[in-house]
Amino acid sequence: MILDEPTTGLDIEARYEIWELIRQLKGQGITVLLTTHLLDEAERLCQRIGILKGGQLMAEGTLEELQQAIPAKEIVVVQTAQEEEAIARAREQGFTPRRYGSDLAFWLPESLELKEILDRFAGISLESVSRYPVKLEHIYLEITQPERNQEFFIPEEIPDPWHP
Repeated sequence: MILDEPTTGLDIEARYEIWELIRQLKGQGITVLLTTHLLDEAERLCQRIGILKGGQLMAEGTLEELQQAIPAKEIVVVQTAQEEEAIARAREQGFTPRRYGSDLAFWLPESLELKEILDRFAGISLESVSRYPVKLEHIYLEITQPERNQEFFIPEEIPDPWHP
């Protein structure tokens, strides 16, 4: 069965009903091809996920396989007026800085307790800290827009324009 954006425009109750119907179809052994822009919907319902951009298949696999595209155990989003200091400290800790919209995020190579995260940013004023698993939205952005985080790229050697 092919379902093209079946929950777009529905209220949350109707959305849950459609999700249950899809689960029932899967339980009966019926293959469901689901197209959706709602990435949390794909995470909940799909055994295999394909990421399309411009009509091209950019990546395909289980959620667990796709999560391997991001070398992180979890993602932490912080709000701080001291962004430059937070980015420098994060790099010292082995965290990879990223922007998701206007959010400043860090890929953590290991899962940490909240206290450990706060300790790693000691001396930097953090207004908020939010923790997330690596989600399909992060994977989508990294796979389809790898250039979006160029502000965090540090070249190995900065060329000297006066002495080529």
